[in-house]
Amino acid sequence: MSTAFDIAKKISFQKEKTYTRFIVRLSIAATAISVAAIILTLAIVNGFQKSISNKVYQFWGDIRVGSVNGLPLELSEDPKIMQSDSIESITPFINQSAVLAYGQDIEGVVIKGMPASSKIPLLTKGQVFNVQDTNNNEIIISDEISNKLKIPLDSNIRVYLLNSGNIVQRKLKVIGFYHTGIEEYDRQYVLMNIKTVQKLLNNYTQIEGYTIHLKNEMPVEKVNEGLINKIPKNWVATPIKEYYPQIFDWINVQNVNKNVTITILLIIAIVNLLTCLFILMLERVNMIGTLASMGASHSFIRKIFLYQASFICWMGIGIGSFLGIGLALLQQKFNFIQLDESAYFIKYLPIHTNWMQVLLVIVSTAIISYISFLIPTLWIKKIAPAKAIKFD
Repeated sequence: MSTAFDIAKKISFQKEKTYTRFIVRLSIAATAISVAAIILTLAIVNGFQKSISNKVYQFWGDIRVGSVNGLPLELSEDPKIMQSDSIESITPFINQSAVLAYGQDIEGVVIKGMPASSKIPLLTKGQVFNVQDTNNNEIIISDEISNKLKIPLDSNIRVYLLNSGNIVQRKLKVIGFYHTGIEEYDRQYVLMNIKTVQKLLNNYTQIEGYTIHLKNEMPVEKVNEGLINKIPKNWVATPIKEYYPQIFDWINVQNVNKNVTITILLIIAIVNLLTCLFILMLERVNMIGTLASMGASHSFIRKIFLYQASFICWMGIGIGSFLGIGLALLQQKFNFIQLDESAYFIKYLPIHTNWMQVLLVIVSTAIISYISFLIPTLWIKKIAPAKAIKFD
Protein backbone atom coordinates (compact mmCIF):
# COMPACT_ATOMS: atom_id res chain seq x y z
CA MET A 1 0.00 0.00 0.00
CA SER A 2 1.25 3.55 -0.72
CA THR A 3 2.85 5.84 1.86
CA ALA A 4 0.03 8.37 1.41
CA PHE A 5 -2.50 5.67 2.31
CA ASP A 6 -0.57 4.66 5.43
CA ILE A 7 -0.33 8.28 6.64
CA ALA A 8 -4.07 8.85 6.01
CA LYS A 9 -4.96 5.65 7.86
CA LYS A 10 -2.80 6.55 10.84
CA ILE A 11 -4.17 10.07 11.31
CA SER A 12 -7.77 8.98 10.71
CA PHE A 13 -7.93 6.01 13.07
CA GLN A 14 -5.44 6.87 15.79
CA LYS A 15 -6.49 5.43 19.14
CA GLU A 16 -5.81 8.54 21.17
CA LYS A 17 -8.77 10.82 21.78
CA THR A 18 -8.03 13.73 19.46
CA TYR A 19 -10.01 16.41 17.69
CA THR A 20 -9.29 14.68 14.36
CA ARG A 21 -10.76 11.42 15.64
CA PHE A 22 -13.92 13.21 16.78
CA ILE A 23 -14.34 15.03 13.44
CA VAL A 24 -13.83 11.81 11.45
CA ARG A 25 -16.43 9.93 13.51
CA LEU A 26 -18.88 12.81 13.33
CA SER A 27 -18.53 12.99 9.54
CA ILE A 28 -18.96 9.23 9.19
CA ALA A 29 -22.13 9.42 11.29
CA ALA A 30 -23.52 12.35 9.27
CA THR A 31 -22.80 10.58 5.97
CA ALA A 32 -24.36 7.36 7.26
CA ILE A 33 -27.53 9.17 8.39
CA SER A 34 -27.87 10.89 5.00
CA VAL A 35 -27.44 7.64 3.04
CA ALA A 36 -29.82 5.73 5.34
CA ALA A 37 -32.42 8.51 5.07
CA ILE A 38 -32.20 8.53 1.26
CA ILE A 39 -32.61 4.74 1.06
CA LEU A 40 -35.59 4.86 3.44
CA THR A 41 -37.16 7.77 1.55
CA LEU A 42 -36.99 5.84 -1.72
CA ALA A 43 -38.33 2.65 -0.12
CA ILE A 44 -41.24 4.48 1.54
CA VAL A 45 -42.24 6.42 -1.58
CA ASN A 46 -41.99 3.24 -3.67
CA GLY A 47 -44.11 1.48 -1.08
CA PHE A 48 -46.81 4.17 -1.07
CA GLN A 49 -47.02 4.27 -4.86
CA LYS A 50 -47.03 0.50 -5.28
CA SER A 51 -49.45 -0.30 -2.42
CA ILE A 52 -52.10 2.30 -3.28
CA SER A 53 -51.98 1.84 -7.04
CA ASN A 54 -52.19 -1.95 -6.61
CA LYS A 55 -55.38 -1.54 -4.57
CA VAL A 56 -56.99 0.44 -7.39
CA TYR A 57 -55.75 -2.01 -10.02
CA GLN A 58 -56.98 -5.04 -8.07
CA PHE A 59 -60.44 -3.51 -7.72
CA TRP A 60 -60.83 -2.05 -11.22
CA GLY A 61 -58.11 -3.57 -13.38
CA ASP A 62 -55.46 -1.65 -15.33
CA ILE A 63 -57.68 -0.67 -18.26
CA ARG A 64 -61.43 -0.27 -18.67
CA VAL A 65 -63.19 -0.88 -21.99
CA GLY A 66 -66.67 0.52 -22.59
CA SER A 67 -68.79 2.18 -25.24
CA VAL A 68 -67.96 5.65 -26.50
CA ASN A 69 -71.40 7.06 -25.60
CA GLY A 70 -71.68 5.26 -22.24
CA LEU A 71 -74.43 2.89 -23.41
CA PRO A 72 -74.30 -0.82 -22.44
CA LEU A 73 -72.28 -3.31 -24.46
CA GLU A 74 -73.60 -6.61 -25.72
CA LEU A 75 -72.06 -9.50 -23.81
CA SER A 76 -72.44 -11.64 -26.90
CA GLU A 77 -69.71 -9.63 -28.62
CA ASP A 78 -66.50 -11.64 -28.45
CA PRO A 79 -63.94 -10.11 -26.06
CA LYS A 80 -61.19 -12.33 -27.52
CA ILE A 81 -60.49 -9.61 -30.06
CA MET A 82 -58.80 -7.75 -27.20
CA GLN A 83 -56.59 -10.64 -26.06
CA SER A 84 -52.80 -10.31 -26.28
CA ASP A 85 -49.67 -11.63 -24.55
CA SER A 86 -49.67 -8.58 -22.25
CA ILE A 87 -53.17 -9.21 -20.88
CA GLU A 88 -53.79 -11.54 -17.94
CA SER A 89 -57.60 -11.41 -17.84
CA ILE A 90 -60.63 -9.73 -19.43
CA THR A 91 -63.65 -9.52 -17.13
CA PRO A 92 -67.14 -8.15 -17.92
CA PHE A 93 -68.75 -5.96 -15.26
CA ILE A 94 -71.90 -3.99 -14.45
CA ASN A 95 -72.25 -1.04 -12.07
CA GLN A 96 -75.76 -0.43 -10.77
CA SER A 97 -77.04 1.96 -8.08
CA ALA A 98 -79.11 0.24 -5.41
CA VAL A 99 -80.29 0.36 -1.78
CA LEU A 100 -79.12 -2.23 0.73
CA ALA A 101 -81.41 -3.03 3.68
CA TYR A 102 -80.65 -4.92 6.88
CA GLY A 103 -83.16 -4.87 9.71
CA GLN A 104 -84.33 -1.28 10.06
CA ASP A 105 -81.20 0.19 8.46
CA ILE A 106 -80.73 1.08 4.81
CA GLU A 107 -77.71 2.28 2.84
CA GLY A 108 -77.27 3.56 -0.69
CA VAL A 109 -74.68 1.48 -2.54
CA VAL A 110 -73.35 0.71 -5.99
CA ILE A 111 -73.49 -2.91 -7.05
CA LYS A 112 -70.46 -4.12 -8.95
CA GLY A 113 -71.56 -7.18 -10.89
CA MET A 114 -68.77 -9.56 -11.87
CA PRO A 115 -68.55 -13.20 -13.00
CA ALA A 116 -68.74 -15.74 -10.17
CA SER A 117 -65.40 -17.18 -11.29
CA SER A 118 -63.61 -13.83 -10.89
CA LYS A 119 -60.98 -13.29 -8.24
CA ILE A 120 -62.47 -11.20 -5.42
CA PRO A 121 -60.27 -8.13 -4.81
CA LEU A 122 -58.88 -7.69 -1.27
CA LEU A 123 -61.16 -10.27 0.38
CA THR A 124 -60.54 -10.22 4.16
CA LYS A 125 -63.12 -12.67 5.47
CA GLY A 126 -65.52 -15.28 4.18
CA GLN A 127 -65.44 -16.92 0.77
CA VAL A 128 -65.68 -16.21 -2.94
CA PHE A 129 -68.77 -16.76 -5.06
CA ASN A 130 -69.83 -20.37 -5.54
CA VAL A 131 -69.77 -20.99 -9.29
CA GLN A 132 -72.09 -23.97 -8.78
CA ASP A 133 -74.77 -21.82 -7.10
CA THR A 134 -77.60 -21.69 -9.63
CA ASN A 135 -79.68 -19.45 -7.36
CA ASN A 136 -77.09 -16.65 -7.50
CA ASN A 137 -78.12 -15.35 -4.08
CA GLU A 138 -74.70 -14.35 -2.71
CA ILE A 139 -73.23 -10.92 -2.00
CA ILE A 140 -69.88 -9.60 -0.71
CA ILE A 141 -69.80 -6.29 1.15
CA SER A 142 -67.04 -4.13 2.60
CA ASP A 143 -65.90 -4.16 6.20
CA GLU A 144 -67.02 -0.53 6.47
CA ILE A 145 -70.62 -1.27 5.39
CA SER A 146 -70.67 -4.31 7.67
CA ASN A 147 -69.56 -2.25 10.68
CA LYS A 148 -71.88 0.63 9.87
CA LEU A 149 -75.02 -1.51 9.58
CA LYS A 150 -73.76 -4.22 11.97
CA ILE A 151 -74.14 -6.94 9.37
CA PRO A 152 -72.51 -10.25 10.43
CA LEU A 153 -71.13 -12.84 8.06
CA ASP A 154 -73.68 -15.34 6.69
CA SER A 155 -76.60 -13.01 7.45
CA ASN A 156 -79.37 -12.26 4.94
CA ILE A 157 -79.92 -8.79 3.53
CA ARG A 158 -82.14 -7.27 0.86
CA VAL A 159 -81.10 -5.26 -2.16
CA TYR A 160 -83.50 -2.92 -3.97
CA LEU A 161 -82.93 -1.32 -7.36
CA LEU A 162 -84.88 0.37 -10.14
CA ASN A 163 -85.65 -1.43 -13.39
CA SER A 164 -87.61 0.56 -15.98
CA GLY A 165 -89.26 2.62 -13.24
CA ASN A 166 -90.16 -0.39 -11.12
CA ILE A 167 -88.49 -1.34 -7.84
CA VAL A 168 -87.13 -4.89 -7.81
CA GLN A 169 -85.64 -6.63 -4.81
CA ARG A 170 -83.58 -9.68 -3.98
CA LYS A 171 -82.77 -11.47 -0.73
CA LEU A 172 -79.05 -12.24 -0.61
CA LYS A 173 -76.65 -13.99 1.74
CA VAL A 174 -73.50 -12.15 2.86
CA ILE A 175 -70.69 -14.63 2.17
CA GLY A 176 -67.66 -12.38 2.58
CA PHE A 177 -66.13 -9.00 3.40
CA TYR A 178 -63.54 -7.05 1.42
CA HIS A 179 -61.38 -4.13 2.52
CA THR A 180 -59.43 -1.74 0.26
CA GLY A 181 -58.72 1.04 2.74
CA ILE A 182 -59.90 3.52 0.10
CA GLU A 183 -62.97 5.11 1.65
CA GLU A 184 -64.54 5.95 -1.72
CA TYR A 185 -64.74 2.23 -2.52
CA ASP A 186 -65.41 0.72 0.90
CA ARG A 187 -68.38 2.91 1.79
CA GLN A 188 -70.01 2.57 -1.62
CA TYR A 189 -69.46 -0.72 -3.45
CA VAL A 190 -70.87 -4.21 -2.91
CA LEU A 191 -69.95 -7.19 -5.08
CA MET A 192 -72.46 -9.56 -6.71
CA ASN A 193 -72.57 -12.23 -9.34
CA ILE A 194 -73.10 -10.48 -12.67
CA LYS A 195 -75.86 -12.97 -13.56
CA THR A 196 -77.80 -11.91 -10.46
CA VAL A 197 -77.60 -8.25 -11.49
CA GLN A 198 -78.64 -9.06 -15.06
CA LYS A 199 -81.59 -11.05 -13.75
CA LEU A 200 -82.72 -8.14 -11.55
CA LEU A 201 -82.45 -5.82 -14.56
CA ASN A 202 -84.20 -8.39 -16.73
CA ASN A 203 -81.43 -8.19 -19.31
CA TYR A 204 -79.05 -11.12 -19.75
CA THR A 205 -76.94 -9.88 -22.66
CA GLN A 206 -75.87 -6.37 -21.72
CA ILE A 207 -72.91 -5.27 -19.61
CA GLU A 208 -71.33 -1.92 -18.83
CA GLY A 209 -67.87 -2.88 -20.06
CA TYR A 210 -64.74 -4.93 -19.43
CA THR A 211 -62.00 -4.60 -16.85
CA ILE A 212 -58.61 -5.68 -18.13
CA HIS A 213 -55.82 -6.85 -15.85
CA LEU A 214 -52.33 -6.80 -17.33
CA LYS A 215 -49.45 -9.13 -16.59
CA ASN A 216 -46.76 -7.84 -14.23
CA GLU A 217 -44.81 -4.75 -15.32
CA MET A 218 -46.63 -4.42 -18.65
CA PRO A 219 -46.74 -0.78 -19.89
CA VAL A 220 -50.35 0.37 -19.52
CA GLU A 221 -50.20 3.18 -22.07
CA LYS A 222 -48.67 0.99 -24.77
CA VAL A 223 -51.17 -1.84 -24.22
CA ASN A 224 -54.03 0.68 -24.20
CA GLU A 225 -52.95 2.05 -27.59
CA GLY A 226 -52.88 -1.49 -28.96
CA LEU A 227 -56.40 -2.13 -27.66
CA ILE A 228 -57.75 1.02 -29.31
CA ASN A 229 -56.57 -0.32 -32.67
CA LYS A 230 -58.29 -3.68 -32.07
CA ILE A 231 -61.67 -2.86 -30.58
CA PRO A 232 -64.76 -1.70 -32.55
CA LYS A 233 -65.03 2.01 -33.33
CA ASN A 234 -67.90 2.50 -30.88
CA TRP A 235 -65.77 1.13 -28.01
CA VAL A 236 -63.14 3.03 -26.04
CA ALA A 237 -60.21 1.77 -23.93
CA THR A 238 -59.09 4.01 -21.05
CA PRO A 239 -56.32 3.51 -18.45
CA ILE A 240 -57.94 3.23 -15.03
CA LYS A 241 -55.82 6.09 -13.67
CA GLU A 242 -57.86 8.49 -15.85
CA TYR A 243 -61.03 7.41 -14.00
CA TYR A 244 -59.50 8.19 -10.61
CA PRO A 245 -57.08 11.09 -11.25
CA GLN A 246 -57.32 12.38 -7.67
CA ILE A 247 -55.77 9.19 -6.30
CA PHE A 248 -53.03 8.94 -8.92
CA ASP A 249 -52.26 12.67 -8.74
CA TRP A 250 -51.74 12.23 -4.99
CA ILE A 251 -49.45 9.27 -5.71
CA ASN A 252 -47.42 11.32 -8.21
CA VAL A 253 -47.02 14.17 -5.71
CA GLN A 254 -44.88 11.77 -3.69
CA ASN A 255 -42.24 11.96 -6.43
CA VAL A 256 -41.90 15.69 -5.79
CA ASN A 257 -41.56 15.11 -2.05
CA LYS A 258 -39.02 12.37 -2.71
CA ASN A 259 -36.87 14.54 -4.99
CA VAL A 260 -36.90 17.50 -2.59
CA THR A 261 -35.97 15.29 0.38
CA ILE A 262 -33.13 13.56 -1.45
CA THR A 263 -31.75 16.88 -2.74
CA ILE A 264 -31.71 18.35 0.78
CA LEU A 265 -30.04 15.24 2.21
CA LEU A 266 -27.37 15.24 -0.51
CA ILE A 267 -26.63 18.92 0.07
CA ILE A 268 -26.27 18.26 3.80
CA ALA A 269 -23.94 15.32 3.13
CA ILE A 270 -21.77 17.32 0.71
CA VAL A 271 -21.50 20.34 3.02
CA ASN A 272 -20.65 18.00 5.89
CA LEU A 273 -17.84 16.32 3.93
CA LEU A 274 -16.45 19.62 2.63
CA THR A 275 -16.45 21.15 6.11
CA CYS A 276 -14.90 18.03 7.60
CA LEU A 277 -12.05 17.94 5.08
CA PHE A 278 -11.33 21.67 5.48
CA ILE A 279 -11.15 21.27 9.28
CA LEU A 280 -8.89 18.21 8.99
CA MET A 281 -6.57 20.08 6.63
CA LEU A 282 -6.43 23.12 8.91
CA GLU A 283 -5.52 20.90 11.83
CA ARG A 284 -2.74 19.32 9.75
CA VAL A 285 -1.20 22.51 8.38
CA ASN A 286 2.04 21.73 10.27
CA MET A 287 2.14 18.27 8.72
CA ILE A 288 1.47 19.72 5.26
CA GLY A 289 4.36 22.21 5.69
CA THR A 290 6.72 19.52 6.99
CA LEU A 291 5.95 17.16 4.12
CA ALA A 292 6.30 19.98 1.58
CA SER A 293 9.66 21.04 3.05
CA MET A 294 10.84 17.43 2.79
CA GLY A 295 10.10 17.48 -0.92
CA ALA A 296 6.64 15.92 -0.99
CA SER A 297 4.64 17.03 -4.01
CA HIS A 298 1.24 18.68 -3.84
CA SER A 299 -0.17 15.57 -5.52
CA PHE A 300 1.23 13.35 -2.76
CA ILE A 301 -0.18 15.55 0.03
CA ARG A 302 -3.54 15.75 -1.77
CA LYS A 303 -3.65 11.95 -1.91
CA ILE A 304 -3.32 11.76 1.89
CA PHE A 305 -6.44 13.83 2.39
CA LEU A 306 -8.32 12.14 -0.43
CA TYR A 307 -7.60 8.78 1.19
CA GLN A 308 -8.76 10.19 4.52
CA ALA A 309 -11.92 11.51 2.89
CA SER A 310 -12.42 8.12 1.22
CA PHE A 311 -12.35 6.40 4.62
CA ILE A 312 -15.07 8.75 5.82
CA CYS A 313 -17.11 8.41 2.63
CA TRP A 314 -17.10 4.61 2.32
CA MET A 315 -17.54 3.92 6.02
CA GLY A 316 -20.46 6.35 6.06
CA ILE A 317 -21.97 4.77 2.93
CA GLY A 318 -21.49 1.26 4.34
CA ILE A 319 -23.03 2.02 7.73
CA GLY A 320 -25.81 4.09 6.15
CA SER A 321 -26.67 1.35 3.67
CA PHE A 322 -26.80 -1.22 6.46
CA LEU A 323 -29.05 1.01 8.60
CA GLY A 324 -31.33 2.05 5.72
CA ILE A 325 -31.81 -1.45 4.31
CA GLY A 326 -32.08 -2.97 7.80
CA LEU A 327 -34.79 -0.56 8.97
CA ALA A 328 -36.67 -0.97 5.68
CA LEU A 329 -36.65 -4.77 5.98
CA LEU A 330 -37.73 -4.63 9.65
CA GLN A 331 -40.70 -2.39 8.78
CA GLN A 332 -41.57 -4.59 5.82
CA LYS A 333 -41.62 -7.70 8.03
CA PHE A 334 -43.09 -6.42 11.32
CA ASN A 335 -45.08 -3.28 10.33
CA PHE A 336 -44.26 -1.52 13.61
CA ILE A 337 -45.02 1.94 12.16
CA GLN A 338 -48.78 2.39 11.74
CA LEU A 339 -50.68 5.05 9.76
CA ASP A 340 -54.11 6.66 9.75
CA GLU A 341 -55.82 4.60 7.04
CA SER A 342 -58.50 7.23 6.43
CA ALA A 343 -55.79 9.68 5.36
CA TYR A 344 -53.22 7.38 3.69
CA PHE A 345 -55.40 4.46 2.44
CA ILE A 346 -53.14 1.95 4.22
CA LYS A 347 -52.75 0.80 7.83
CA TYR A 348 -48.98 0.45 7.95
CA LEU A 349 -46.05 2.38 6.53
CA PRO A 350 -45.44 0.59 3.21
CA ILE A 351 -41.94 -0.39 2.13
CA HIS A 352 -40.72 -1.48 -1.28
CA THR A 353 -36.95 -1.72 -1.68
CA ASN A 354 -35.69 -1.36 -5.24
CA TRP A 355 -32.15 -2.79 -5.23
CA MET A 356 -31.16 -0.90 -8.36
CA GLN A 357 -32.09 2.33 -6.59
CA VAL A 358 -30.01 1.31 -3.55
CA LEU A 359 -27.02 0.65 -5.80
CA LEU A 360 -27.59 3.98 -7.55
CA VAL A 361 -27.65 5.78 -4.17
CA ILE A 362 -24.34 4.19 -3.17
CA VAL A 363 -22.61 4.93 -6.48
CA SER A 364 -24.03 8.46 -6.80
CA THR A 365 -23.08 9.37 -3.22
CA ALA A 366 -19.54 8.12 -3.81
CA ILE A 367 -19.15 10.03 -7.10
CA ILE A 368 -20.57 13.28 -5.69
CA SER A 369 -18.40 12.90 -2.59
CA TYR A 370 -15.18 12.43 -4.59
CA ILE A 371 -15.97 15.44 -6.74
CA SER A 372 -16.60 17.44 -3.56
CA PHE A 373 -13.32 16.24 -2.01
CA LEU A 374 -11.26 17.81 -4.81
CA ILE A 375 -12.36 21.35 -3.91
CA PRO A 376 -10.69 21.70 -0.48
CA THR A 377 -7.50 19.90 -1.59
CA LEU A 378 -6.83 22.71 -4.08
CA TRP A 379 -6.07 24.88 -1.04
CA ILE A 380 -2.89 22.84 -0.40
CA LYS A 381 -1.05 24.64 -3.23
CA LYS A 382 -1.50 27.96 -1.43
CA ILE A 383 0.23 26.79 1.75
CA ALA A 384 3.82 28.07 2.09
CA PRO A 385 5.99 25.43 3.84
CA ALA A 386 7.93 27.96 5.95
CA LYS A 387 4.76 29.55 7.33
CA ALA A 388 2.97 26.24 7.70
CA ILE A 389 5.68 24.79 9.94
CA LYS A 390 5.22 27.76 12.30
CA PHE A 391 1.41 27.49 12.16
CA ASP A 392 -0.16 26.90 15.55
